[in-house]
Amino acid sequence: MTDLHAYLTEAAAEAARIARGVRPGPEQLAAPTPCADWDTRALLNHWILYTSHGLEHRALRKPLPEELTARDFTADPDWAHAYAEQLDRAVAAWADPAVWEGEIDLGPARMPAAEIASMIVKELAVHGWDVARATGQEYRCGEGLGELVLGVVDRHAEVYRRYDGFAAPVPLPGPGAAPAFDRALALSGRTPWA
Repeated sequence: MTDLHAYLTEAAAEAARIARGVRPGPEQLAAPTPCADWDTRALLNHWILYTSHGLEHRALRKPLPEELTARDFTADPDWAHAYAEQLDRAVAAWADPAVWEGEIDLGPARMPAAEIASMIVKELAVHGWDVARATGQEYRCGEGLGELVLGVVDRHAEVYRRYDGFAAPVPLPGPGAAPAFDRALALSGRTPWA
């Protein structure tokens, strides 16, 4: 739990930094992203909903209210600040060791709390990279966080592909060991070196 919470904190801080780097105005929000079906606004709304509100609600074992799932978070001129504050609340909710115990009800299935947290860390990092790429920023990821994300992508890639969450894996360029996060991105169908 301690290591995973540290990686959650790292990924959330980087997500908040990337969000603050998105320029206001419709031209950047309408820009394409590495997620083929989403422009930047759609990607941001998905990212904000599931990685901050969803993260906190999972810790509290509560479903996301419909009001949140229908909201355009980017319509608020101060959305990046609101996202950072919500991320802080979500990370704080997972600081309680009891939150990591047992399973979380996902509706049709249940999953261990630590695995849910790992999957949300993956969402923070991979979609953080997507937002950074779409908005001309650099995504920063430590090797430990990259290894965690690679493990989650490796365990769940086929399920994500079944629901069009990942594209086909991208071959790694040339010999040599790519960083773990680049390998995770490639396995999820993204091209980090392009």
